[in-house]
Amino acid sequence: MNERFDTESRKALIDYRLQRAVETLKEADYNAAGNYFNTAVNRLYYAAFYATSALMLAYEVECSTHSGIKSMLSLKFVRTGLLDRKHGKTFMQLFENRQTGDYEDFIYCDEELYSILRPKTEDFIIAIKSLILTNPELNS
Repeated sequence: MNERFDTESRKALIDYRLQRAVETLKEADYNAAGNYFNTAVNRLYYAAFYATSALMLAYEVECSTHSGIKSMLSLKFVRTGLLDRKHGKTFMQLFENRQTGDYEDFIYCDEELYSILRPKTEDFIIAIKSLILTNPELNS
């Protein structure tokens, strides 16, 4: 993510990442419908991750890892009040679920967890899109 883009290319990549976020949210729903809740929760994280990576690009915040994106989201957007704390908590919870789901044994996500995280993730993505749309650098 450390590349520099002209404004047009940057906007195109931001749009692409936001589209990936929406598509990945649909993938989560598809997996949840099949009762694959571990995968569904993983896809919720990635939907939020794609939206967050679009936000970082929109505001030219450089990060190259998942942990870096989590840290920069908190530092540059939540702590400054640009993004509501509830959205920061949502990303943190999704990040933790993804970490444990990917790297620990005997972790099982269920329908209840998915039903809690799904609307929070969608709200998170909507908030990120709103932040991107209000970025004066992209709208000049």
